[in-house]
Amino acid sequence: MATKQRGRPRSFDRPTALEQATMAFWERGYETTSVSDLTRVMGISAPSLYAAFGDKRTLFEEVVAEYVLSHGAFGTRAFTEEPTARAGVARMLREAARHYTESGHPPGCLVISAAVNCSTPEVEEALRSRRNANLAAIEDRIRADVQSGELPAATDPRVLARLSGAVLQGMSQQARDGATERELAAVAEAAMLAWPPA
Repeated sequence: MATKQRGRPRSFDRPTALEQATMAFWERGYETTSVSDLTRVMGISAPSLYAAFGDKRTLFEEVVAEYVLSHGAFGTRAFTEEPTARAGVARMLREAARHYTESGHPPGCLVISAAVNCSTPEVEEALRSRRNANLAAIEDRIRADVQSGELPAATDPRVLARLSGAVLQGMSQQARDGATERELAAVAEAAMLAWPPA
């Protein structure tokens, strides 16, 4: 025997509401985006938000998880599809120049910009851990290329990974400050000059 669902059915499209929350957090950051900001942009009531997504922090965690699979997936794709660390980083930085400046969403990277002025330790730590995991993945790829002879034995994988991360994070902030795709693409090309010759 089928049981009836209790309560009123949801009267909003969950994926659309999640994307609207993503835009709000991306534009304003975690700390300065209030629940009332979220309910306004999502077009739902506070009780509906809590019922569908949990509290603000739980919603933000879902936003970040979805962001890295959609808007932020270009970096993972670059490393999955390119044969070397050099090619992966070069592609990641070139694509960041485009993604960070394209219309249709706030500039820069949500994972980088949402942490600015964040005073919620759990959120700050989760974002830091995600960024550090990305750096570790780049470092591992560089180390594998050193071991295979693709990069010189004297290459310091940690320093080169940190340089790549610093450029990527700086590009995000510069995009928020108004840098164009062309300007950031030039930064990406300049950054690759720091890599040792093969």
